[in-house]
Amino acid sequence: MSGFLDIIEGSGELGLLYALMALGVYITYRILDFPDLTVDGSFTTGGAIAAVLITGGTPPLVATAAAFAGGMLVGACTGLLHTKGKINALLSGILMMIALYSINLRIMDKKANISLFGMDSLLSNVEEHWVIPTVGIVVVLIKFALDWFLHTDLGLALRATGDNPRMIRSFGVHTDNTIIVGVSLSNGLVALSGALITQYSQFADVNMGIGMIVIGLASVIIGEALFGARTIIRATLAVLLGAIVYRLIVALALQIGLEATDMKLMTALIVIAALTVPKVRASIRQRTFIRKRAAEIERTAAAQSSRGGVR
Repeated sequence: MSGFLDIIEGSGELGLLYALMALGVYITYRILDFPDLTVDGSFTTGGAIAAVLITGGTPPLVATAAAFAGGMLVGACTGLLHTKGKINALLSGILMMIALYSINLRIMDKKANISLFGMDSLLSNVEEHWVIPTVGIVVVLIKFALDWFLHTDLGLALRATGDNPRMIRSFGVHTDNTIIVGVSLSNGLVALSGALITQYSQFADVNMGIGMIVIGLASVIIGEALFGARTIIRATLAVLLGAIVYRLIVALALQIGLEATDMKLMTALIVIAALTVPKVRASIRQRTFIRKRAAEIERTAAAQSSRGGVR
């Protein structure tokens, strides 16, 4: 029983830390309808900036804030490539992700990884049983701040840009600016998650961001499927819970014998299942409705024919 509780506790800690990254993916994937692959690079950027600054003696809070700012700068570059450079959204993210590999190595002084063992960090002085409450409070506060932002004029313009850019442009909104703001905020949250994960695991690695976009999508899709997404407040909560559920699924999969090297494959399969199962269920419901409707029409026609025959 204690082993199972340890799994839940560990999944909760990691899930909350990765939830910020999932919120970032939610902004681009759901709100902006922008397939941003910068995530794989900006996650590492956040971790690299935090690690370098902390090892250099910078206070952890300042280092974490710098990581968030660095992520926003990276996102702004992706947004500019798309809006001002007129490069396809998907290709803009891919180009920025590729460029960030070299940039991240430069940030880390050409080292593949940086250790934070023995260094003070935001989580190093938190007692083990207080990690979840502490991180949970921070994540929930950020969630509420994001909810508030998405209900401001700029946030509503951001949401409208993803829903119907032509309509919102007719109201005088510059959709290029809202896209840049949205992608910047998204990658800022992703980098913030990378900085916190680095401080939690006590090291930064140049390859730590590989596959983050898939993990973020899995968290978003699982959360929406299990908890719904009818309103912004409910959707952001669903994303947070989806990140925790995803980490729990991964932990349980490792317990039943899957290798750690199989996790990327399992994540891809989870996303595929989460994307296809609802559509298959909807298709089955639609076919069932069509059959029932056709049967009702046939019964009605038969009844009318019988009444006509009696006359």
